Amino acid sequence: MVFRRREKRGVWANLREAIWPRSGWSRAFQYVKHRVNRLPDRPHRIARGVWAGVLVSFTPLFGFHFVSAAAVAWIMRGNILAAILATFFGNPVTFPIIAVFSTKLGHKILGDRLDHGGEPESLLQTFQAASHDLLHNFWAMFTPEHAEWSGLERFFTDVWLPYLIGGIGPGVIAATICYYVSLPIITAYQNRRRSKLKARLEKMRAKIKREERAVAGKSENPED
Repeated sequence: MVFRRREKRGVWANLREAIWPRSGWSRAFQYVKHRVNRLPDRPHRIARGVWAGVLVSFTPLFGFHFVSAAAVAWIMRGNILAAILATFFGNPVTFPIIAVFSTKLGHKILGDRLDHGGEPESLLQTFQAASHDLLHNFWAMFTPEHAEWSGLERFFTDVWLPYLIGGIGPGVIAATICYYVSLPIITAYQNRRRSKLKARLEKMRAKIKREERAVAGKSENPED
């Protein structure tokens, strides 16, 4: 095929590209910003979509961020595509910070803490136990083994629920900041683009008028 990559990238290369692109996250951010600014909608609707996307990025609804952001944007009458693009706020660079901060805050709000032998080890053990239960329960559907839910229950109570509760407050704050930052930027971009388009149309009209005058002049003074 014409557009096939000459050297096929391996699994680790793809993983490295997902975590840290060759072009860098700054260029990826500029691309998303450019796409949001060029959306054909009113600025406040686009800004609402940005609010929805950033908020959802603070939730542990992994795999459903696009759908959740679109649903929140639809409820708020915001731009759905802007909401989907704004979920980029949660990326491999920011997710660890969001996850740790939200989980710790959630435990403080719920009045408990990770006390299973140290926070890093506790989180690792929780994920391992949940993964073990998922794999065990999958094979249990085809064997006489009984399903185990203790690891998943621990994951829900120690990680997922605190993450969800603790992420709401920071998510609302970050989403509101992004709303008020993006609204004037989008408005200025659209006004500037509208002015450029108006100037371009004026030039086209002036050119057409000059051509019409030239044609009219030739018709009034035909060559012998």
